[in-house]
Amino acid sequence: MFRTTLFIATAFLIHTGLAGAFADQPIPEAVRDTASRLIPDFSESQVKPSPVTGLYEITFGPRLLYMSADGKFVIQGDIIDIARGENVSETTRKRVRVAAVDGLGEETMIVFAPPNPKSTITVFTDVTCPYCAKLHNELGKLNAAGIKLRYLAFPRAGIGSPGYDQMVSVWCADDPQAAMTNAKLGKKIEPKQCDNPVKQHYQLGQLLGISGTPTIILDDGSVIGGYVPSKTLIDYTRNAGGG
Repeated sequence: MFRTTLFIATAFLIHTGLAGAFADQPIPEAVRDTASRLIPDFSESQVKPSPVTGLYEITFGPRLLYMSADGKFVIQGDIIDIARGENVSETTRKRVRVAAVDGLGEETMIVFAPPNPKSTITVFTDVTCPYCAKLHNELGKLNAAGIKLRYLAFPRAGIGSPGYDQMVSVWCADDPQAAMTNAKLGKKIEPKQCDNPVKQHYQLGQLLGISGTPTIILDDGSVIGGYVPSKTLIDYTRNAGGG
């Protein structure tokens, strides 16, 4: 699908109150009909008016689209509120990003948590990734700062690769935490198979547009691509509302 970036000034709508009035308008039948054809298991709760007259915001999983009122056009891009200096679209993406990740269930993740967490980071990781290992080496500092670390699997070489098989073995280990640590230390992991969430994690990562590891998602849905030192990451978590 053609991708573009849409810069729209919404200051006039906000200051005149038209944006709020528009938000009270019913969703056009054409929007509902088109969205129901495009999106499996579509629910009307996934669509609402955008801040811009004539465009409707549609979320599905971690994705965000805008649709014209006649249901004939779809836009992928950003709405910028110039008056407030806010990327309205990214604010929505953060919300749906958090919902999509949390929807996996923490029981599917490998979690390293301090006794009383102040904040949480969720990390798409690959046991063959050296920068993932570097981040894992700072786990003690992160936990000491009250940060819970939740791992999701993202084998960079894809499903069925040797890295994918290693991730499955880690998730299927009797002690997944120890297996994760050992794998990142370069130690050999006993091959194992079981019902596991590795494929599901990987597919969500693709929907989120993740292409490398580590990719870190903060409490507020902000994304950090790549390794950052623990001190910097601790500051980020505080800015995102944790700690």
